[in-house]
Amino acid sequence: MPWIQIKLNATNENAEKIGDMLMEETGALSVTFLDAKDTPVFEPMPGETRLWGDTDILALYDAEIDTNLVLTQIQGSHLLAEDFAYKIEQIEDKDWEREWMDNFHPMKFGERLWVCPSWRDIPEPEAVNVMLDPGLAFGTGTHPTTALCLQWLDSLDLSGKTVIDFGCGSGILAIAAIKLGAAKVIGIDIDPQALQASQDNAERNGVKDQIEVYLPKDQPEGLVADVVVANILAGPLRELSLVIKSLIKPNGQLAMSGVLDTQAEDVANYYRDELDIEPIIEMQEWCRITGLKHS
Repeated sequence: MPWIQIKLNATNENAEKIGDMLMEETGALSVTFLDAKDTPVFEPMPGETRLWGDTDILALYDAEIDTNLVLTQIQGSHLLAEDFAYKIEQIEDKDWEREWMDNFHPMKFGERLWVCPSWRDIPEPEAVNVMLDPGLAFGTGTHPTTALCLQWLDSLDLSGKTVIDFGCGSGILAIAAIKLGAAKVIGIDIDPQALQASQDNAERNGVKDQIEVYLPKDQPEGLVADVVVANILAGPLRELSLVIKSLIKPNGQLAMSGVLDTQAEDVANYYRDELDIEPIIEMQEWCRITGLKHS
C-alpha cells in the first residue's frame, strides 16, 4: 500500500498540539517527532513536560488522502503561521516486514555474547547466544544503552550470582545474565507487557526457570542481588536512586544506562554516597555508569 508523508517544522511551543491535531482532525495514521538532530523524541514520563527543541513532525497518510484538504485543516488550526513550511513526499511501497528482517543481523557484545534473531544463522555456535527477535517495543540490543549494558555483563564473572534487571523490558539483559552464568535473575518493570515479553523470551531461550519477574508493588521484601543493572532513563534513575541502591548487596555491582553524556555526572552524584563510581563510558552520546557498593 502506498503512503503520503507530510513534513512540518514546529517549535517547542506548538509541536505537541500540532501532533494531536494531525491525529484527531486530519486523519493521520501516525505522527513522528524528530528533533534537530533527527533523533526520535522519547515519550515523556508521567507528569513530565517535554521541553521541545526545533522539532520536525512527520505525519503519515493513506495515499488517497486529499493533501490540499489536510493543508487547509492545518492552516485553520492556527497553530502555525499562514505561510508555514511543509514538504509532501510519496513513500515507497515496500515489504517493510521483510526489509526490517533483512536488516536485523546477529550482534556481538564483548568477548563472548551474541544476540541473534531467529531467522539468521548463529555466527559462533560455541559462544553465548541469546535468541531474541525484535518486537514492537523494549530492547533488542541495537540501541547504545542496551549495548553498553550487554558489554558490561559480558565483562563480569556472574557464576552463581543473583542479578536484578531493573526495568527489564524485553528481558534481554536478564537472559544474557543467565546465559553468562548467573544462577538467578529477577526482572522488575512497571509495565505488565514487559514482564510478559521477558517471560516469553526467557522461555524461547530455555532459561524461564531461572528468571522471576515482578511489578514493583509485588517484588519480595528485602530483595537484594550481587549485580543490579538498570537501563532506564536519567529521571527515574535520580528519582529511584534510594530504591536502586537498596537492591545492591554490600560489595555488589551496579550498572546504569539510558543516560545522555550531559546527564551522566548528575545521575552519578545520586549514587556516590553508597558506591564507588567508576569512569563513565560513552557511546554515541549515551553513557553507562558503573560502581561498586561500599562494604
